Amino acid sequence: MIVEQFGMGGDRNFGYLVADEVSREAMVIDASFSPEIIARYADEKGFQIRFVLSTHAHADHTNGNAAMGRLYGLRPLLFGDTCPDIGVRVEDGAVFRLGELDVRVMHTPGHTPDSICLHAGDAVFTGDTLFTGKIGGTYTEEQARQEYDSLHRKLMTLPPGTRVFPGHDYGVSPVSSIGKECSSNPFLLAKDFDEFMHLKQNWAAYKKAHGIP
Repeated sequence: MIVEQFGMGGDRNFGYLVADEVSREAMVIDASFSPEIIARYADEKGFQIRFVLSTHAHADHTNGNAAMGRLYGLRPLLFGDTCPDIGVRVEDGAVFRLGELDVRVMHTPGHTPDSICLHAGDAVFTGDTLFTGKIGGTYTEEQARQEYDSLHRKLMTLPPGTRVFPGHDYGVSPVSSIGKECSSNPFLLAKDFDEFMHLKQNWAAYKKAHGIP
């Protein structure tokens, strides 16, 4: 499996190309402000872009989709969409195949109702659900509860060695792992939802007290 991370501009957005090493079939994740960066790389390396997916519908993750779609004759996909080429609907548990590589959809609502993460091999692309040392923002207690469940019931069940590739360069490093996040991310260390919610409500003070940028 090949994974390439790209700084896309915007608000420290990341975009990704994940590909099967043998077939060179590839998926683009979160094409945003500079889709031409990913397209140029894919063309130079001989990758065949099969799918373009976004981890959620916020404009800073999707504003490069139209350009990417035009370049490769593809329909970019969000949660709930059905791929016109293979008939697979973007929903929890759906699989998109790149050669011998399976990319599995994980529905992880919280930051937004349509948030997904994409799990391929030893990597998971977490959008704005999980950053390194931090997590995505929410606005209501209901959203926070959904996010808590998504983190604990979905992402934290992945193998500890699974590499974490977030949607923004907001955290302590551009890449992490599930094991590292489980052992160091203060939100994942919260003993229950009440503690998790308290940390969310007091995050600014917590960051200042612990020297977190």
